[in-house]
Amino acid sequence: MLNLDVVKQDIEQWIVDFVEVPHPALGGWAPCPYARKARLDRDFTVRVGVNPYFDLLNVARDGLGGKSVLIIAYDPTEFFYSQFTSDIKAANEEALLRNNLLALEDHPGDPEIVNGVSMNQGTYALALVQSLSDLNEKAQLVAKKGFYDTWPEEYLQALFKHRKDPRT
Repeated sequence: MLNLDVVKQDIEQWIVDFVEVPHPALGGWAPCPYARKARLDRDFTVRVGVNPYFDLLNVARDGLGGKSVLIIAYDPTEFFYSQFTSDIKAANEEALLRNNLLALEDHPGDPEIVNGVSMNQGTYALALVQSLSDLNEKAQLVAKKGFYDTWPEEYLQALFKHRKDPRT
């Protein structure tokens, strides 16, 4: 089982070193323009998960616990990509979306490359859960400023699968 303190430290280091750092290949934007504020405000929670599908059903029932983002980490050697993504897809469609929540997945077995930049955390399989309406609202704000202008269309189509495309 993963050590929660180590996981929290690893994820926070990834946020500081990558997620909130502007990158030239992303039009000078950080991969997540809201990450720094969320980190400084302690507006996210990190947990170690037991079973992606059932953990997310519990989140659908219980909510985000007063935070904007809930990050649930898993050992990727215990939850291979095909099952992990299937569990997250099922939880989104069966419970999360109807409760105004969306889980985005990050798994080392599915490299997410945007303009040559690896977006993956790399160590853990992650389910990142947020309010769908909040995510749509914030995406629309940065879209107006050109955030998505340099991102590949194919990647954006997948990213906005369960979301309102903020570019329209």
